[in-house]
Amino acid sequence: MTPDLMEAGAQARARLQAQVLARGEPVFNQGVALYVEDLRVAFDGFQALGGLSLTLGLGELRCVIGPNGAGKTTLMDCITGKTRPDSGRLFFGSNLDLRRMSETEIARAGIGRKFQKPTVFEALTVQQNLELALAGDRRVRQALRARLSAAQRDRLDELLQEVHLWSEADRVAGLLSHGQKQWLEIGMLLAQDPRLLLLDEPVAGMTDEETARTAELFRCLAGRHTLLVVEHDMAFVGELAGADGQVTVLHEGRVLAEGRMDEVQANEQVIEVYLGR
Repeated sequence: MTPDLMEAGAQARARLQAQVLARGEPVFNQGVALYVEDLRVAFDGFQALGGLSLTLGLGELRCVIGPNGAGKTTLMDCITGKTRPDSGRLFFGSNLDLRRMSETEIARAGIGRKFQKPTVFEALTVQQNLELALAGDRRVRQALRARLSAAQRDRLDELLQEVHLWSEADRVAGLLSHGQKQWLEIGMLLAQDPRLLLLDEPVAGMTDEETARTAELFRCLAGRHTLLVVEHDMAFVGELAGADGQVTVLHEGRVLAEGRMDEVQANEQVIEVYLGR
């Protein structure tokens, strides 16, 4: 290849990279979905994050545990742009600096967050809630009038099956059980095709059967999506992590321990500050 062709190729790659950055699309050429380095946040002198570092692989399902006040919620707030870190590095993929992006830009880039308490349109049916998530116009009246394309209809059917709500499609969301409302909100997030899902205590208040089906759902989503799950239910965490999955333990705004579930449970520091004897 001649020097001129090499230069032209480099310029074309640079233009493509600039276009990707302008669209706010993450690039995952290093196999890393989320990169956190020495993240620090203080509120009125309280150190919520004191140098937290974490790397999340593309398609990974990572469980994060820790006592109250360990920094779990603050970490999620930083990732979604709700809280601005005082210092540190925070990247989605290899190119998107989340510290420089608004909450809206971060959501559009492919990061979805589910809070502990489900937030769905309780007066609408399950199907209508999912249609709203699929429709381009977010205003309720216009979105309900919008006609979904054939591809969107197919996707709607897939979502109903995926979140175990096929038989409840025409049911008003307010009549669903707590666990079913959680699944519906997860389905609404999935409708937006996020690359990274942040899930805050997703099985709190669920029955044992609902918890087991939620674990099955998350395992199926891993690979197609990257999942960061904050949870206190250790049985659920163990089921999600399995034999080889990674569990991260936070304490006082830092990573206290990281490793397989059996390694974390045997860690003396983790036992002392969180698990107990």
